[in-house]
Amino acid sequence: MEELRKKSQRKLAGVVVSAKMNKTAVVKVDRQVTHPKYRKKYLRSRKFKCHDEKGQYQVGDRVIFVECRPLSKEKRWRVIGKVK
Repeated sequence: MEELRKKSQRKLAGVVVSAKMNKTAVVKVDRQVTHPKYRKKYLRSRKFKCHDEKGQYQVGDRVIFVECRPLSKEKRWRVIGKVK
């Protein structure tokens, strides 16, 4: 049963831009989008508040994080590891 739930979780990767909060890291995810009319590619970014239990991730680290149950008002993601 739990194996099925883990398959449906969304998994994203990004860069830690803030680690000032207790047990929380703010991770920025960039994606490349093509303009529908002009066909020019540009970057769109979004920030996610992720749960970091031990506070081990610092600004500049590339991390992978997954969707989880709501942990606070804005925190619905959990960091699972660092990208080598």
